[in-house]
Amino acid sequence: MLSGKRIILGVTGGIAAYKAVFLLREFQKAGAEVRVTMTPSATRFVGLETFASLSGHDVAVDIFPEEQESATEWTRHINWGEWADLFIIAPCTGNTLAKIANGISDNMLTATVLAARSPLLICPTMDGEMYESPSVSENLKKVQKFGYHILEPESGFLASGLEGKGRLPEIESILKKAGAIIGSIKGPLEGKKVVVTAGPTREFIDPVRFISNPSSGKMGFAMAKAALRLGAEVTLIHGPVSLKTPEGVVSRSIISAEDLYNAVQQKADADVIIMAAAVSDFTPTETFDHKVKKGHGESSINLKSTTDILSWLGERKPDHQTLIGFAMETENLIENAGSKLERKKADWIIANSLSNKDTGFEADTNHVHVLGKGSENEFKGTKQEVAERVLKFIFDSE
Repeated sequence: MLSGKRIILGVTGGIAAYKAVFLLREFQKAGAEVRVTMTPSATRFVGLETFASLSGHDVAVDIFPEEQESATEWTRHINWGEWADLFIIAPCTGNTLAKIANGISDNMLTATVLAARSPLLICPTMDGEMYESPSVSENLKKVQKFGYHILEPESGFLASGLEGKGRLPEIESILKKAGAIIGSIKGPLEGKKVVVTAGPTREFIDPVRFISNPSSGKMGFAMAKAALRLGAEVTLIHGPVSLKTPEGVVSRSIISAEDLYNAVQQKADADVIIMAAAVSDFTPTETFDHKVKKGHGESSINLKSTTDILSWLGERKPDHQTLIGFAMETENLIENAGSKLERKKADWIIANSLSNKDTGFEADTNHVHVLGKGSENEFKGTKQEVAERVLKFIFDSE
């Protein structure tokens, strides 16, 4: 359940904070990606460097850190809140619990609670008398009314030297609860069959020469991974790329536009088809079995049009299907994308411009406009971030 999931681990200033180090490692062993946010007092129990080194990410503590890497670092709680599949606070002190119950956001951890779109699991941990106090009991009731999950503490020997209920549950118990919460989440594509095309096609002239384009397939692969995270059963049909297929995605490799057309035909009844591949518009009318020598070949190549796969799909689109196309333009982005949306009879078009810096072929980032069903929006960030935000936007609009 935890493999491939994104988890924010919140650590507050209790003696059990050191156990969060072991919890982080166990989440990673289960295949999850973990980012850590701490309250300022938690840093007195465990150093920032420990969590930063183990997680591979900077630890978020202050909303306005003294040394900011960028002017937008203070918005990290927004970005993380959108990024996570699950937010776990372990341990959670009575002080932080009270802040959550009353909507106080005076540090990065509590601000991220307000921004989080994922489920929140709170592991309250404190001395027994504190846990049984009327205010803590009332705050626990309040946060449960908010829909937050509570994993009650265990009984045993406490840091005060007394015995009572207040110990952080065993790591296995936290992992089990986290897995159950994530397993109960149904994404908007749950049970849907999604086909994604990605990468370039190659139209061979002879065994060593072909017509192609610089597509890396990064955007299409990001869309496949995003669809998988939303619960879909994903088939990825891709041209020649050097990318690793996301775990859990079924892949099929193709070479030419004709190969892609044949592969898509077999999946034309899918619930969602995302045509992210950069398909060659033309292919040679004649191909040669042997390398054409420099002195013997013609100086021109006759071309013919390849099948317009998106149009073919649009003409035959079943009622249950969502058809998503891509448009890469060098000018008049919105106008040309809107025209393509209508001509191809797609439901949505994702458009980006080759003239923009840090977008398009080979780049790791993108800036796209999404058009369809009377709606328009734009997204920018890494290609993975853009893919996830685009699909959430589209299927929240369905």
